[in-house]
Amino acid sequence: MAYDLAFIVTTRAQGLAEFGAASTPEALEAARIKFIGPKGVAKAMLGGMKDVPKEQRAEFGKAANQLAKDLEEAYSAAKAKLGDAAAPLPKDAIDLTRPGKGFDVGRPHVITQTFEEIVGIFNRLGFALAEGPEVEDERHNFDALNIPPGHPARNEENNFYLQLNAPDWDVKPVPMLLRSQTSTIQIRAMESVKPPVRVIAPGRVYRPDTVDATHHFMFHQVEGLAVDKDLTFGDLKACLELFVKEFFGADTRMRFRPHYFPFTEVSAEIDIDCAMFKHLRKPWLEVLGCGMVHPNVLRAVGYDPDEVTGFAFGMGVERIAMLKHGIGDIRWFVSNDLRFLKQF
Repeated sequence: MAYDLAFIVTTRAQGLAEFGAASTPEALEAARIKFIGPKGVAKAMLGGMKDVPKEQRAEFGKAANQLAKDLEEAYSAAKAKLGDAAAPLPKDAIDLTRPGKGFDVGRPHVITQTFEEIVGIFNRLGFALAEGPEVEDERHNFDALNIPPGHPARNEENNFYLQLNAPDWDVKPVPMLLRSQTSTIQIRAMESVKPPVRVIAPGRVYRPDTVDATHHFMFHQVEGLAVDKDLTFGDLKACLELFVKEFFGADTRMRFRPHYFPFTEVSAEIDIDCAMFKHLRKPWLEVLGCGMVHPNVLRAVGYDPDEVTGFAFGMGVERIAMLKHGIGDIRWFVSNDLRFLKQF
């Protein structure tokens, strides 16, 4: 293509007009590419100087350089006028410059966390995890635990008995109920293996209590059992002292207080000093029950109480969690309120 001074004049007028008329970033970019881009008119004109007669090259070169300068200035002015606006994004585009949206990371429920901490401590002491059904028969829930017929613990108002349909009216159905204690798991563990036995049994239990700040009809327990030759109350005491100090802190003060349970003899409850818990207004609080396994319980599972002895203990997980975290109402555990759950 032949270039001359007239072409430069025409190109300047056209370029200035298109830059001045550009009202969108897309139009401005198109004009830039056309006139001052790497393959634009201004670059092509400078590259075509070899075709200009020698006597006109100096004047043509000066005019071409001035054209490139004028077009650059026109582009800068038009860009400033548009405010350096970016091209609109497609509707389905992702703007990587926008702040991201946060997502809540799930975590175990505070009861699950307490379960895991308690079971973990006893696992390190050699207690194996044991589980059992939540629907039980009277043998495992009462008989084998030395709770005889007529005992108040067996009354219908103290348990969730289940209605069973007997296929044969001549056969009396076996009474079933939702287990009222995880001690049933201890019985099943002893029925399945010979001594020595050392198990820790967590799970849900059910009792028809009136729901209030400290009671619920469904709650959680953790119970432990050890059976072997020559186990003594001293072994039980050492085991539980280690647990209390590991769970609540090395400076925790505790005491053993005589008590009664039908499935242990001797029996005791453990209290801990409440001085370290500022939200409590009592000097001592009971946290778990324990004792030496009653000989009748050993006989019920086929063990010889003259050959082996054992100790057992149990605690309410909600009470332990409430004490450790300063929670004042057991109903919070089943509230599903994220303001509460996110604290743990």
